[in-house]
Amino acid sequence: MCGPALRRSGLALLLFLLASVWTAARGLSAPATEELRREVRVGVSGLPSTLDPATALEGAVPLVAHQLFDTLVAYREGSTDIEPALAIRWSVGRDGLVWSFLLRDGVRFHDGTLLTATDVAASFERQLRAETPASAVVWSALFRGLPGIVRAVKATDRRTVQFLLVQPYAPLLTVLAHPGLAVVKSVTGSDGTARLIGTGRYRVVDASPGRLALEAVPSHWAGPPRSERLVILDVVTEDQAEGDLDANTLDIWFPAWPPRRAEGALSVPGLRVGYLAFQTEKEPLSRKKVRQAIAVALDPAALGVALERTAVPLQSFLPPGVWGRREGSSLLGGGRQTVKALLAEGGGWATGVLPTLLVSSETSPVNLPKLAELIQLTLGAAEMPVNLRTEEPDAVRMSYQKGEHDLALVEGAVVGGDPHLFLFPLSASEAAAKGPRALNFSFYRNARLDDTLIRASQLSFRPERQRLYQRAQAILADDLPWIPIYVRLHWALVRNGVRGLRLHPTGFHRLDAVGLEAAGGTP
Repeated sequence: MCGPALRRSGLALLLFLLASVWTAARGLSAPATEELRREVRVGVSGLPSTLDPATALEGAVPLVAHQLFDTLVAYREGSTDIEPALAIRWSVGRDGLVWSFLLRDGVRFHDGTLLTATDVAASFERQLRAETPASAVVWSALFRGLPGIVRAVKATDRRTVQFLLVQPYAPLLTVLAHPGLAVVKSVTGSDGTARLIGTGRYRVVDASPGRLALEAVPSHWAGPPRSERLVILDVVTEDQAEGDLDANTLDIWFPAWPPRRAEGALSVPGLRVGYLAFQTEKEPLSRKKVRQAIAVALDPAALGVALERTAVPLQSFLPPGVWGRREGSSLLGGGRQTVKALLAEGGGWATGVLPTLLVSSETSPVNLPKLAELIQLTLGAAEMPVNLRTEEPDAVRMSYQKGEHDLALVEGAVVGGDPHLFLFPLSASEAAAKGPRALNFSFYRNARLDDTLIRASQLSFRPERQRLYQRAQAILADDLPWIPIYVRLHWALVRNGVRGLRLHPTGFHRLDAVGLEAAGGTP
């Protein structure tokens, strides 16, 4: 049995109830292979009353924006590698300071006007010249502040737009796929207020508090979406979501936490990583063999049990789905004899030494204190006792930045999907200066790694960047200034009959391929 569907007739929206036989649009019967309901209802948490993609890196805003607005390039399915979108080709000057993008011809905004390079430049200049940081959250995070590394964005002809940089910045190509950097056109509505329109697969046809109705754009350059309408609803509680799914008044729910229900649950590893940072300026953690012994002592299976369904153990410095990830030997786990041998080679864990493992009291959604307790017990059993200290998030971060910890259990994200925006801040000497700007909580310095990471951030040739990131991860695997522990999962809960949902590591899931089958039908 399918849920309710909305049908447009002139200016009115009429509600039809679907029984066991699907009635196609305009009253015509359709074969079983076409028995798809026209409307898909999607529940999210924190649906804003107004949608500006520039204001959020994660959550409901970029997820919804992904359906309404197109980006110059797009993330490939299941990966943060990129493919053409509004731009069909691009090139970069020899000095790495000028990036040129050739736009797809014939693309139209939802108001029917043709997309031009002038529109694209104006969209980016809107963020570049933002009056408040709140209106350029994504820009600031992905382009090193406001205005950051972008000097200007300009149109050189009708179909060519250029980014002029103040320094070479190869991550530009990856981060341009983020929905927060989508191309928007600002127009003034009949009520005098400004609104944003895009070129995406859906357009907004109705908006009210806690509800957005989107209508498919049949003439979209990538082809029409599978469902004619999406209704995005603000679903606050899990009880509400489960009730609406059971009543067929909700088809998909994207929870911020793992759902209680296993039936209809889907998940994919995301971009948020939990890691254990060693204060490499302090004994005994200044010794590489001791750090390696800690990694070997940590059992991935036990970690997986402690993580429950919030995350999965991670055996690489980059999570699955991030381009540039190095596959190879496991970083965690090993036999007790290996631990003892490494400790012996590293000078041992002196009697009376009790380093402090500092962790935030925050438990959303991974229970960090519980995980830290497991790590403490595991290391103690391996004759590497540590003291566990839990503090409030703000106090913990200040302690991390001052280097007052010995071990730190902390989270970081592969922002924008580019390896540079994760490996560099966690590992480079530039981020190891104590104070408010410290991000390298290991206070690890390695000139060879610095050189590799800096070169990878400046060279635009993707295969060479890939090779450099492989080398950087090999250096990290040998030195282990920090070790990855887990990667958080993105979750979805779907009712029976939902077809075509593909979760993406970024959390910006594409909904254009989602459809619903009728009772007893096929998608």
